[in-house]
Amino acid sequence: MTFARRRKLTDKANPLKPTHPMPGVGKLLKQAQKMQRSIDALQAELEAREFEVTGGGGAVRIKINGAGRFTALTLDPELLKEDPKLVADTLLASIQEAAKLAKDNHDSEMQKVTSAFQMPGLL
Repeated sequence: MTFARRRKLTDKANPLKPTHPMPGVGKLLKQAQKMQRSIDALQAELEAREFEVTGGGGAVRIKINGAGRFTALTLDPELLKEDPKLVADTLLASIQEAAKLAKDNHDSEMQKVTSAFQMPGLL
C-alpha cells in the first residue's frame, strides 16, 4: 500500500487516527455495561428472595434464598426419634430439593436478563 493510499484511510487533521473505528464497539460496550448492571440488580433481588421447602411430610423445613444460601432449618422433634438412616435420607432429600429449587430459579431469572442482550460473535 502506498503512502497516498494509506492517507485516504486516516483523518487529515490527525494522520494516525483511522477514520473508520471498529463499528459497533461502543454500542457493544454500552450493552455489556447495561447487562452487568442488570445482573447486579438481579443478584441483589435473588439474595432477598426466599423459598421454603418441606420434606418428610412436614418434618423437615428448609429455607433458602434465591442465591442458594440456606437461611433456616427446622426439624420436627418426632423425626429425630426415627431410625437415623431415615432421618439422614429425609434431610438429604429436602436439602437437595431446596438447592435445586434455588438453582432453577436463579438460572431462569439469569436467562431472562442475559437473553435480552445480543452479543454477536460471543454465543
